[in-house]
This record gives sequence, structure tokens and C-alpha cells, in this order.
Amino acid sequence: MEFTPLARPTSTEKTQHQNAAIKQSSTDETLEKNNRRKEIQFKAIHGLVIAFFLWIFALHALGVLFFTKGFLLTRLVLDHKSECAIPPIELPSQSPRSYSDGCWYPKTFDKAVVIIIDALRYDFTVPVHQDAHYFDNALEVLHEKALREPQNAFLLPFIADPPTTTLQRLKGLTTGTLPTFIDAGSNFAGTAIEEDNLVAQLRDAGKTIVHLGDDTWHSLFPGYFDANLTHAYDSFNVWDLHTVDDGVTEHLLPLLNAGSDKWDVLFGHFLGLDHAGHRYGPDHSATQEKLRQMDRVIRNIISALDDKTLLVVMGDHGMDTKGDHGGESDDEVEAALWMYSKKGVFGHGHNGLLEPPRTAKERPVGQIDLVPTLSLLLGMPIPFNNLGSPIAEAFVGPKQPQWEKLVSVNALSAAQIQRYQKEYSAVRGLSKDVFAVAHDLWDTVLNDRQSKVSNMDLFAAFSRYQSENLRVCRSLWARFDVPRMICGISLLASALVVLGFYARATTPFRAEDTPLFLRHIATCAVLGLALGSFSGLVNTSLGLLDSCLLGASGGSIIGFAYTTFRIPRGYPLPFPRSTWGWLSILLTILQSIGFASNSFTIWEDEILLFFLGTFASLALIAALRQRVTTDRTLGLLQSSIFLALSRVASLSRLCREEQMPYCRSTYYSSSSSSTSSYWQLFIPYTVSLLLPSFIKGYYKSTRSYAGSAILWIGVILRMSLLASAIYWTLDAADDNDWLEIDKDTLRFVKTTLAQLVLGIALVAGTAYYVSATPCINIEIPAEANGDADPQAGKRSKAMNVLGYGNMHGSRYFLFVTNWIVAVVLFQKPMGGGAIGILTLQILALLEIVDSNDLSRSAIGPVMLGILGNFHFFKTGHQASLSSIQWESAFIALKTLRYPWSPILVTLNTFGAQIITTVAVPLVVLWKQPPRKTGLLGSVAMAVATFILYFAVINLATTMWAGWLRRHLMLYRIFCPRFMTGAATLMVIDLVGILVAIGGFRWNLTSVNQVFGWA
Repeated sequence: MEFTPLARPTSTEKTQHQNAAIKQSSTDETLEKNNRRKEIQFKAIHGLVIAFFLWIFALHALGVLFFTKGFLLTRLVLDHKSECAIPPIELPSQSPRSYSDGCWYPKTFDKAVVIIIDALRYDFTVPVHQDAHYFDNALEVLHEKALREPQNAFLLPFIADPPTTTLQRLKGLTTGTLPTFIDAGSNFAGTAIEEDNLVAQLRDAGKTIVHLGDDTWHSLFPGYFDANLTHAYDSFNVWDLHTVDDGVTEHLLPLLNAGSDKWDVLFGHFLGLDHAGHRYGPDHSATQEKLRQMDRVIRNIISALDDKTLLVVMGDHGMDTKGDHGGESDDEVEAALWMYSKKGVFGHGHNGLLEPPRTAKERPVGQIDLVPTLSLLLGMPIPFNNLGSPIAEAFVGPKQPQWEKLVSVNALSAAQIQRYQKEYSAVRGLSKDVFAVAHDLWDTVLNDRQSKVSNMDLFAAFSRYQSENLRVCRSLWARFDVPRMICGISLLASALVVLGFYARATTPFRAEDTPLFLRHIATCAVLGLALGSFSGLVNTSLGLLDSCLLGASGGSIIGFAYTTFRIPRGYPLPFPRSTWGWLSILLTILQSIGFASNSFTIWEDEILLFFLGTFASLALIAALRQRVTTDRTLGLLQSSIFLALSRVASLSRLCREEQMPYCRSTYYSSSSSSTSSYWQLFIPYTVSLLLPSFIKGYYKSTRSYAGSAILWIGVILRMSLLASAIYWTLDAADDNDWLEIDKDTLRFVKTTLAQLVLGIALVAGTAYYVSATPCINIEIPAEANGDADPQAGKRSKAMNVLGYGNMHGSRYFLFVTNWIVAVVLFQKPMGGGAIGILTLQILALLEIVDSNDLSRSAIGPVMLGILGNFHFFKTGHQASLSSIQWESAFIALKTLRYPWSPILVTLNTFGAQIITTVAVPLVVLWKQPPRKTGLLGSVAMAVATFILYFAVINLATTMWAGWLRRHLMLYRIFCPRFMTGAATLMVIDLVGILVAIGGFRWNLTSVNQVFGWA
């Protein structure tokens, strides 16, 4: 056998190899330096882009702030105090004006026990012949005593003034004044009541006041209650039905049985009924048990009562068919009032009706009427700002109607109202015409007293005067500051114009202009701040702080405008250049105009469904016009999927009262429940089974189901969704007592499981996303290994990168799935199904955008915005306070914790919009190769367009709320929609800036570290 020796390389060949190696090394070093320089440049511009969007957020926040300060002002509060020795009018038989006998009127009772049963709706107290609901015939003692002992007790509908949140109701129940809508925002962070009120009058009289129950009282009346006898409990944990009620009962009955020498007035506030309503709805066995418990407690209190003590039982508000409250539907405002005394001083002689009203529409009294009634019964002065009237049943007497007593107590309350009206008009500078009718009625009453008119007619005259005053005050109460409202609208409109130019007039390669924008914005903001400071010092009507904020924001907007029109290349006008662009404008404008109609606002979910259907139909037509068969087939399939899923998602509905009877709620087990049906528990398991598989299918269509995607989508995503499904099964087991284990143990397991899922989604998931490699798989063909040609002296450098064409989109979508898991956890089972459908619709939308080459069109971000708003309704929400699912704050927490509890409620409420916000960069990134240039600018444009859609919606709802500020439905429809729009915009801004744009940085960095910077 002959061997051929290897030839030794010559010196020339060695030199050539060395030079090649040096050249390659130099090239690699240059390439590395170039990549490093481009990476640093990208990170710097990326940070400036975030700073620019934070400026947009500041403009939005200031616009909402200024409009809110003008639109939702708190009423003018007078600091005057009623005094025991100075009655508002002299009576023929005047009281001795002392606390011991009665200040303005002889007192009837020495002591009082005031029981507040939170959310005690009037129909809960009225017996029915057949139990049609769980709440029927469960609380019988109130009606029973009022019917059998009319001289000892009376039961009346007790109408609350909206908003029906507990804090605002307590203010009305103790001051006798009307609440303002803006106070609803502080329902869980109340501030002390500084105006004259019944509790303050009792304290000034030296009374020992004891409070048991809801700790909201201590926010309103700090230091008023006896520290040794008072016991307060956390009021916000709506999942806890028993702690507060058991605590009140534990301390209340011993205080009554031990004698009343330790206290004078005792307030007991039970929360279990309200919490049962929030958690289960009124038509549930838990609500029934709470009502039966209250029945037992009241009977025990009656047994321990003496004849010198007044017992008052009342609801501060009602609850709607789902157990919620906050608005002004009949069920929410119709509470119950019951008074009882063993002294036998009550009566019905003024109307002759001994039986309690059958419905809340018969003989109702206002909740503000409690204040003058209790004040005079206990011998206290009526608080200065009171607008209520004494309740006739408490003063008319048990036998023949004592009209003289009714005239006396109504004369005192009317005279106090007249005194308040005089001071209020002087401070506000109101013309005499405002209270002209009331003045005439007052003069008539005074003349009637002098002319010896019958007491019955005098009583009627005083009642007419008090009703007229209340009517005028209701019309004046919302004091709109139109200049501030205009300032707020102007800021929002200016921010919208800025976004319009930035989003639709720039090109993907203009992100480098951001430093120039920011420099001029900052310079002009400083100049505006100086001008605003000077203006605030010269003209104090607006205030120094507001002048500074307006000056700085106005100056910054001028700085942006200056840069836009002076930049060398110039910016074109932001008008669309395609049919899809005009469609996005048309849909946005139509939705914005519609908010001027209360019917449109009520049926907004149906309008959005129509918009989605319109888009899908046009996408189908566009697919039919595709010339390439593959594109045509893909377009038809994805458009059909998008349309079908929209119809399926529409099956999840939570109806608002105004939609009845043309709407049927399906989100909960029934229209009167806040719990899910048993069959709905299968929805989360279906989502955990199918959703990862469908996502996997989309990944496989681009050969991207590789690398990081296999572990995250195939294993972690599925397991996390399964854990969420198990959580809701355990929750149902807790609600229905399916498992014979300790409740505390079960709740510990639930909370731990929720915390685990949340940790995987937002902590581990984010860490995994940051460090993950692109979702690609590299295949080296046989010839690359030299196997195809054994005689070849060189190896081929060819390789196949599977997933190359969707490298950016497939990797970034992993980030979106983190937020999908987090949001699904905080949705009820039906809501989890809606989020699953939303995820598939996002993927279908991305395919439609890609097949029609619409990555730079506005239609992608706008349709994501419409999808987010549509699924806001499909996850059990409405533009109303009563639809807020407060119990979501305790899914991953045992107690109320700031700021985490509000964040969890935000995840529940705006979960759909949050997911679509995080998904916005995918409009640009889906099916894009790794070395695509200008991606930062394109992503910034897409996010700006998405925010622009919500900014237009917010501006529209703001303007219509301001324009319709005297509309009958303002606080029922237009104001809640404005608040929803403003809150949504704030959430979208922050998530879009910090999560979407911020998360895009890690995506681009990871991909470019593998393939180099373009």
C-alpha cells in the first residue's frame, strides 16, 4: 500500500495564513466595536423615547386633574356650628336650652343605640307569602315589631343620595348634607369631617360615644370615641363575612347587659351583609344567613333595652342585583330605616297608615332626615349645614296626631335651614333670585304663624319650604369651575395633537429626533414655568401651583410645535394614506361622537362588537383580493377566526340596569349573583388545555416553536393557567363548602397558590424573558459538513435558521404571555375565557396585519385598542362604580395592603386593555427578520397610535361630560364614563411606556446580540 506524505507549507503560505488571521481578527474587533457603539446609541435613544412618552403622560394627567378640579368640586362647606343656647327660631314653649333637658326642644331619650347594617335594602325587611329568593323572610323582626307595636316602632324606606359608597353615606347620615361625586374616589381613604355634625354635637355635649365595627368611622371622626370601649375592624376585606359582625356582637351585647352607665350613644356598624352581597350577590344562602344573624342580634338588643334608650336600625345603602353598589339605581339607594323604643312615643296619626310600606316607593324618607330627627330626640342642636327634615312618625305621637309637636320640630329645622341658606348665599355671593321661591315660602310661613293658621296647614307649609330649599341646593351643589374645565380640555386636546404628529407624521428612522424634541420641550417648559409663576403671583384666582403647572405644560407644548416645524427634514401632516388608515380614523371618531348619547354609552359593548365585525368583514374582502394563494388562504382563515371569536366572546355579558330587559347577564351564575356557575369552572381548564396549543400552532407556522418557546409555552404557560383554574375551583369550594377542611387552611392554600402564579408570571417570567435566547433552531445541511462531496477541500458555510422570519415577534410574544397569566388569575372563570379569546384574536389580528402589509398603518394599534375596550366589558365590567370587583384585591393577599391591593384591582378591571397595550409592539415586530432597521421608531409610532386612540376616547368623554354637566343622567352615565376613560388612559400610558416600550428593549438587544446590530 502506498502512502502520500502531507506537504509541508511553504513560508509564503504561512505568511498568507497569518495575514488572513490578523485581518479577520481586525474585522471582528471592528465589528464588535461597531455593534457596541450601536447598542449604546440604541439604549440612549430608547431612554429618551421613554422620557418623551412620560411627558405625554404628564400632559394627560394634568389635563384630567384640571378638568376634574373644575368638574367634580367638593361642595362649599361652612365652618359654622349650631349652639345649644342659640336656637334658630323662638317657639311658644321654648326648651330650657340645656343639654340635660334639651337644647332647642325637650329631649325624648337619654341614650341611643344606632345600628348600621351595611347594604340593608328595604325589600330585605318586607315579608312575602312565598320564599322566591334567599333574602325573603330572613329578617323579620323589623316588620313584625312595626306592624304589631306601631307605638313602639316604625319601618320606612330610607333613600340614600348617590354615590352609594359607605363613606359618603356616613357623611350624609351624620351631617344632614348632600354628598358630592368626587368624594367617591376617597371611599377607602376618608378624611375627617370638619363641618358641624351629629357626632361632634354629642361629643361637645359631653356624651360618651362608643363605636363598634367598620373602621371608616375612625377616619371620619378621629378621637371622638371612647378608647376603652371602642373596637374597630378592617372594612375592606369583602371576602371576610364574619370577623366584623362577630366582633360587634361580642362587645355590643355585654355593654347593653351591663347597664348603660358607661356610655350614652353606641354606634354598631355590621358589614357581613354588604360583604356577602359583594361576594355572592343578594340571592345566595350566605346573604340569607347574614340576614338571619341580624334578626337574632336585633331581638337580643330589644331584650336588653330600657325605656330611656332609643334603638335605630338602618342601612346606609342597598345593593343591586349582583350585590354591588356605588351608583344610583333604585336597588342601590333604597335602604331601610327602623326605630324602636319601649317608651311608646311613635305614631302614624299624620297619615293614618299603620302598616309599613310594601315597597320602597311608598312613604320614603331621605337619609339626611335622620340628622334632625336624632338631634331633636336626643336634645341636641341640629347641625348647621343640615338640609333634612324631622321624620313625622317620630314626633306625631302614639294616639291622636300632635300637630303642634310636628310644627315645632319642623319650625326648628326649617329655621336652621333658613339660617344656613342665608350664610351660604352670602359666602357664595348668590343673587336673591336663586332662593326667590324659598324666600316667598318662608315669608308665607311666618305670616301663617301670625295669622293663627291651623297647625296641620303650618306643618304642610314648613314641609314645602324645606323641600324647595333642598331642590335648590341639589341644583347648586355641583359648583362647576368652567375655566378650569376648559384648561383641562385644552391640555388633553393639545396632547392629542402632539401624539397625532408623533404617531402618524414620523417615519421609523426618525427616533433619533427625540433628543432634539426633548431639549426644546424642556427649555420652553422652564420658560413657561417662570411665566406661570409670575401670572400666579399677579392673579391669584387660579392659584400659584395651578398657574405654574399650566405655564410649564403650555410651554412644553410650544417647544414641541417649534421643533416640529423647524426641523430640517420637516414633518408631513398626520393624515392617512390608505383605506385602512381612514377606517381607523372613522371608527375612532364614530365611537367618540357616540358618547354624546346616553343610549350609545349604555350599549357601548354592542357598538364595539359591530366595529370588530366590520373590520373582520373588510379583512375578508381584502383577503379575497390577494393575488398569492398562500396569502389569500391565510387572510381568509385569520379573518374568519377573528370574526368568529368576536361573536363567541359576546356571549359573556354583565348587564347594567339601564340595559334591562333587553340584556341577559351570563358572566355570573345569575343576574342576582356574584358567583360563577358550576359549569363555568370548566372554562379555565379549557383555556389551560387549548390556549398553549393554539399559540404553539401560530409559532409552528413560522417555525418559531424552538428554543425558549418550548419550555415557556409548552410547560410553564400551561401549568400556570392550570394553577389559576385550580385556584378558582378552590374558591368555589370555599364558597359552597364542598371540602370538609378548615376555612383558614383553605384560604391559606388559595392565597399561596395565587402568589405562586403571580410570581411565576411577573417575576420569574420577566426574568426568563430578559435572559431568553431567540426562538430559533439552526439546521446545518449535509453539504455544510462536507458529507456531500468527500473530495471537497472546503466546507460550505450555509445553514438554515428556522424561525428567522419571525424572530422578533416570536420572542416578544413570550413577554405578552406573562401578562396573560397574571390577568387570567384575577378574572372570574368567565373572564378567564374572555382573556383566552382575546389572546387568539391578537394573534389573528397580527396575521391579518402582516398579510395585508399594514405594520405601519394605524389600523393595527387602533383595532388592538378596540379589542381591549371590548373585552373590558366581556370580563364582567361596565363604566360604573358598582361593577368594580373589589374582591380581586384579596386574591393574592390576606389583608388590605397599599399599594398592592389597588394594583390587583387594576389588573382585574383593566386586564384586557393591559394585555393589548403590552401586545402593541407586535404589530411592528410580527414576522420581522432580525436585522430590520428602524424598529425603535416603528414601535414608538405604534405605541403612540395606540395611546392616541385612548386619548381621543378620553377627550370625547371629558368634553361630553362637561357639555352635559346639567344633564339628568350626568352622574349615572356620563360622569362614570368620563372617569372610566380617564382611568383607562392613565393605565394605558404607564403600561405602554414602562412595559411595552421598556420590554421591547430586551427583545431587540437579545436578537441583535446573536445577529449583530443593523
